[in-house]
Amino acid sequence: MAKTIVVKQIGSPIRRPEKQRKTLIGLGLNKMHKTRELEDTPSVRGMVNSISHMVEIIEEKG
Repeated sequence: MAKTIVVKQIGSPIRRPEKQRKTLIGLGLNKMHKTRELEDTPSVRGMVNSISHMVEIIEEKG
């Protein structure tokens, strides 16, 4: 079974650079307090780290 992480959006994309807004959309997040369960890969971890001020990792599974 593949490892997964649960990511929650805690920051608003308003008045943020376009690159950060597109990263949120790439993760499947677009509204405050929305959560997504994503596969734990280096690319997903890099996306989360680049917008760490707007998202938090709730739990790691697997």
